[in-house]
Amino acid sequence: MLSGLMNLLMACFLPRSDRHVHTSSETGGRQDGLLWYKDSGQHFNGEFSMAVVQANNLLEDQSQLESGCLSLHESGPYGTFVGVYDGHGGPETSRYINDHLFQHLKRFTSEQQGMSVDVIRKAYQATEEGFLSLVTKQWPMKPQIAAVGSCCLVGVICNGTLYVANLGDSRAVLGRAVKATGEVLAIQLSAEHNVCIESVRREMQSLHPDDSQIVVLKHNVWRVKGLIQISRSIGDVYLKKTEFNREPLYPKFRLREPFRKPILSADPSISVHELQPHDQFVIFASDGLWEHLSNQEAVNIVQNHPRSGSAKRLVKTALQEAAKKREMRYSDLKKIDRGVRRHFHDDITVIVVFLDSNLMSRASSAKGPNLSVRGGGVNFPPNILAPCATPTEPGGT
Repeated sequence: MLSGLMNLLMACFLPRSDRHVHTSSETGGRQDGLLWYKDSGQHFNGEFSMAVVQANNLLEDQSQLESGCLSLHESGPYGTFVGVYDGHGGPETSRYINDHLFQHLKRFTSEQQGMSVDVIRKAYQATEEGFLSLVTKQWPMKPQIAAVGSCCLVGVICNGTLYVANLGDSRAVLGRAVKATGEVLAIQLSAEHNVCIESVRREMQSLHPDDSQIVVLKHNVWRVKGLIQISRSIGDVYLKKTEFNREPLYPKFRLREPFRKPILSADPSISVHELQPHDQFVIFASDGLWEHLSNQEAVNIVQNHPRSGSAKRLVKTALQEAAKKREMRYSDLKKIDRGVRRHFHDDITVIVVFLDSNLMSRASSAKGPNLSVRGGGVNFPPNILAPCATPTEPGGT
């Protein structure tokens, strides 16, 4: 615990060039400047590849892959859990989710003796409630934590079924082989909650019929109450509980009128997909990737190259696109430090999960080794939340 605290404090005060050098033994991954990657690993149902590139002063994207037992009982079920948590306003919420959501899922799986949509929904709810109680506790000393939130994308593979749950605008895309043509089709598995999508705006307007300003076009971008692009999240309690939408919260976050019901929701969209032998892989990624690549472009990149390094290849392609949009070279973009880098691209997290149909057919009671990997390779001690963080604009995600 003490060494973890020392590492965290050092991360706050070390010279910039030293802050992001982590050994591969510590993280299971490798660091190249602001890019962290794990080219290849084995999960319960096949192989995987992970990569994260930092753009913000403090990395707001958090992610994890957990493989093996999905419950508190050794009897199982066994499978694979993937989480991508795209924070905004600061890193506190995404770090909190990284530390708690999977543990809640294991608890509810044990209680209900199996994986289900209900188990996943309850795990989300418990995580939201836990973060709310943390905000309540910290509000007197650190009121700006009320304006920190996170998108939350989860995939669970268990018994040949893939569950995809989502809040916000991260995305899960399946690559499915078409036997007749040999091509691989991109199929989006997650529903997104961003008010730039017309159906999401309509949903918000129907939920808040008395509020003509529930969604506002500001600087050419649709935003909920003119503040945030997403309509669902963990955290962002300043738009869920009116008692946190007041001084000493920064004026830019405070609404003129108190609200009677939560403006944002923490209820995830969940889809259930029975995996088929022609389902090749799933790309889980924060919206930083999808700003620069279409679903089909991303699937083609994974399909047309070796499996190893797939996630890093996707991140690099997105960065090359970001550089091109600004009429600069990728090599010059790489030299820009975090913080300033956010003007060119967002934090980007990618996890590619390959599906091996031979392994998929195993019973979920078949034991496999437990594996736990955190994107970025940094494990923060629980309950120690970014002492050197100051929440910033909540704008996008």
